[in-house]
Amino acid sequence: MEELIAKKYIKAITNSSDEATIKNMAIVFSVLADAFTNEKFLRVMNSPLESDSSKSAILLDAVKSAKSTELDNFIKLLVENKRINIIPAIAQEMRKNLAKATKTYTGTIYSDANIEKKLVTELSKALGTKFDSKITLTFVKNDFSGIKVDVEDIGVEINFSKSRINSQMIEHILKAI
Repeated sequence: MEELIAKKYIKAITNSSDEATIKNMAIVFSVLADAFTNEKFLRVMNSPLESDSSKSAILLDAVKSAKSTELDNFIKLLVENKRINIIPAIAQEMRKNLAKATKTYTGTIYSDANIEKKLVTELSKALGTKFDSKITLTFVKNDFSGIKVDVEDIGVEINFSKSRINSQMIEHILKAI
């Protein structure tokens, strides 16, 4: 639900703002979204004892370094309509829209084995060429038995697991018999 509301706000912003303003707002909302992971901040923002004006003052103080009247008015509008809690969804949707507009995406490689930076760079270039965009991959070591590449914003997930390859080999052998 929050994503749908966020998309409507973002559509209005993109129709009325230039690309530089949108990039600036995306950065600011990303920082604001990080604040929503702080339990004390959330308690203040969700408290019925805090007035809308004090919540607005806190948020406006957090974004005053951006020096943008559009941003200030947008924050006031969110507070006035009691939609402060959709700020993380707005940040996420802005990031996705900005990535789509600039064709710049980030992804993650998961594996239980160490992968060299050179291979990560080669995979990034190969995927970027395949999807006609710039893709930056980061490696995360975990307990996945194999390798998994995930670029969420363009809906790409590639994985090679040892168990899946073993089961496919068994199926192939059984079909041959």
